[in-house]
Amino acid sequence: MNDTRLIKISRYLSKHLRHAPSRIGIQLAPGGWIPVSELLNACQKNNFLVQLDELKEVVAQNDKQRFSFDSTGTLIRANQGHSVEVDLQLEPAVPPDILYHGTGRTAVKSILSEGISKMSRHHVHLSADIQTARKVGARHGIPAVLIVDTAAMQQDGHTFYCSDNKVWLVDFVPPTYLKVC
Repeated sequence: MNDTRLIKISRYLSKHLRHAPSRIGIQLAPGGWIPVSELLNACQKNNFLVQLDELKEVVAQNDKQRFSFDSTGTLIRANQGHSVEVDLQLEPAVPPDILYHGTGRTAVKSILSEGISKMSRHHVHLSADIQTARKVGARHGIPAVLIVDTAAMQQDGHTFYCSDNKVWLVDFVPPTYLKVC
């Protein structure tokens, strides 16, 4: 499959598995899961034909590993980034002492005074490395990377989760735990 088709399917899946499942007539089960056959049928009914082999390639090739199959290969979900209500059934996890948050340079001043909010998503997304955070920040203009003192946050009672694609999640990052990289 060519890159254009791969990106088109990935964007379609992101939209409907993370933000608007009802738009194509699907409902996410606990964990964000949906049967693969149901997803493919919904895509077809909405004039966006996706073959099973294409779906498998998108899951395998997505640079951010946004999607995953369950162990049987019969269910699929978006790993995180949902704006619709869904229980991803994530277990609390101990993060590395430091994580990173990528944003646009213009947002740094307000983040340093107000903290990092989850906005319309379920969690704040944090990266384990600077390069990934910088890439995320570039989506918002000139990138800036913030260092998050997750060891101190956890010691102070904040709960962290790690999604299947190794994105660290937390409800909020207060400004006292932040500094510019």
